Amino acid sequence: MTRQELKTKKIAVLMGGLSAEREVSLRTGEAVLGALQRRGYRAVAIDAGRDLATRLSTEGVEVAFVALHGRYGEDGTVQGLLELLGIPYTGSGVLASALAMDKVAAKKVLLFHEISTPSFEAYRRGDDLQELLARCRHFPLVVKPAREGSTIGVSIAESLSALREGLGEALKSDDLVLIEDCIRGEEVTVGVLNGRALPIIQVVPKGGFYDFKAKYTAGQTEYLLPAPLEGALYERIQQDAVEACRALGCAGAARVDFMVRGREFFCLEVNTIPGMTETSLLPKAAREAGLTFEELVEQILEGASVGK
Repeated sequence: MTRQELKTKKIAVLMGGLSAEREVSLRTGEAVLGALQRRGYRAVAIDAGRDLATRLSTEGVEVAFVALHGRYGEDGTVQGLLELLGIPYTGSGVLASALAMDKVAAKKVLLFHEISTPSFEAYRRGDDLQELLARCRHFPLVVKPAREGSTIGVSIAESLSALREGLGEALKSDDLVLIEDCIRGEEVTVGVLNGRALPIIQVVPKGGFYDFKAKYTAGQTEYLLPAPLEGALYERIQQDAVEACRALGCAGAARVDFMVRGREFFCLEVNTIPGMTETSLLPKAAREAGLTFEELVEQILEGASVGK
C-alpha cells in the first residue's frame, strides 16, 4: 500500500503481549506509535493479550504494525491470527516468523543454504542428559533457550558442571535448548530493510557480554558504526545477512547477528521484529543510512500485507 492509502486506514500498533520481552515490546510500540502519529497516520495502541482477536474486530483495525517481541508475537502466532482475519500486517509471515524464532530450526535452514553458523547441539526436556554431556566435550559453549530473545536465559558454559547449570536455567524459559560453540571475537549486527543491508554495527558491551542489561540500559554498551571491518569482509557479512533473511523467507525489517573471528564470521540468529527503542540497533543503522526514525517506521509500514 502507498503512504496515501495507509493514511486513510485505522492502524493498530500491537505491543506488550504475553512474552518475557513484554516491557521491551511496550517501549518499541510506544516509539512506533509516536512516529506514526507525528506523520499523520490514524494509529492507536493495542496491548496484545488473549483477547486480541476481539479487540481487532471491535476497534475496526484495518492494518497492524506488529511491535511484539518474543513468543505470541514474533513466532508466527499473531501473524496467523492476522492472516485469518484478513488484516494486512508488517514484517515477516507465519512460516518465516516461526522458523526464525526457533533458533534450532533456523540454524538447520542456514546450514542447508551454506550460511556459516556455530556448530550446535539441541536438547529437549526429557532427552537423555548423559548422552548430551558425552557429546559436549569442548568448551566454552553458549547455552540458550531456543525460542526466547533479548538474551533471556542465556549463559556461557566453561565446563560440564556449568553446562548442567546453564541447561537448568535455559529450561526455565523453554523446553528446547540450543547449545552452540562459543565464538570468541567481535559481535556485529546487520539490519536488513526490505531486502537491503544497512550499515553494520559492532557491539562492544562494557561488561564483556551483551546481555539484557547491556542491551537495554543506556551507556552499558559502545556501538561502533560503521563497524571497523576490512572492506571485502564487510561486504561479505552484509551479503550473508541478506541471504539469511532470504533463506528463512523474512520480509520487512530484520536484524541478523554475527560473530567475527579474524576473517571468519558466523551467523548467530535472525530477528524478525528488531527492537525500536532508544537503545535499539536497527534505528541506529537506519540513521547511518540516512533514514530518520519516522522514515524507517514508514518504510516498514508500507510493506504491510497478507499472504506472505
